[in-house]
Amino acid sequence: MSKVVIMDHPLIKHKISLMRDENTGTKDFRVLAEEIAMLMGYEALRDLPTELVPVKSPVAESMQPMIWGKKLAVVPILRAGLGMVNGILALVPTAKVGHIGLYRDEVTHEPHEYYCKLPEHIDERLVILPDPMLATGGSAIQAVDFIKAKGCKNIKFMCIIAAPEGLEALKEAHPDIDIYVGNLDDHLNEDAYIVPGLGDAGDRIFGTK
Repeated sequence: MSKVVIMDHPLIKHKISLMRDENTGTKDFRVLAEEIAMLMGYEALRDLPTELVPVKSPVAESMQPMIWGKKLAVVPILRAGLGMVNGILALVPTAKVGHIGLYRDEVTHEPHEYYCKLPEHIDERLVILPDPMLATGGSAIQAVDFIKAKGCKNIKFMCIIAAPEGLEALKEAHPDIDIYVGNLDDHLNEDAYIVPGLGDAGDRIFGTK
């Protein structure tokens, strides 16, 4: 059974509040997304396996823990998920990076795939799947579908903001993945935007409209 972790760290809450502010510009918004991803990654990666290896300090040699296997992949959902990648890579710079491209139909709000490129041996890796927003849950569900179709069984989804509707949909569709949420917001509006949310994360990260 998966676990759902709603972050309660004051630094994460503070940075999300700054992201919500409509006066926060592209540069600061982008930096905040990376910083939040790094803080959330610290929690999401706390169960990485380690092995003892010999390390010689200036004083003596001893057996010390190092991350075992290094079988980690970060697979952002394009395009907004790109804004979280560098924050995760700051913690695990050896991780491989894949990409899943989805766009949302403006009328039906359903996701459609336009690109999917995954690292080799994805079925052997822990996959971190970042996307700043979990609104209806459609894109996240489809992205997990793609990764599972490649044989991957160890998946962690990470978002900065989630709506209750999207969180429940993702839990129901994929009860075997771990979900990490920066903040659980109130609801979706009639246009399937998260309220209070922070607007379109992709547009704010890349300075587009």
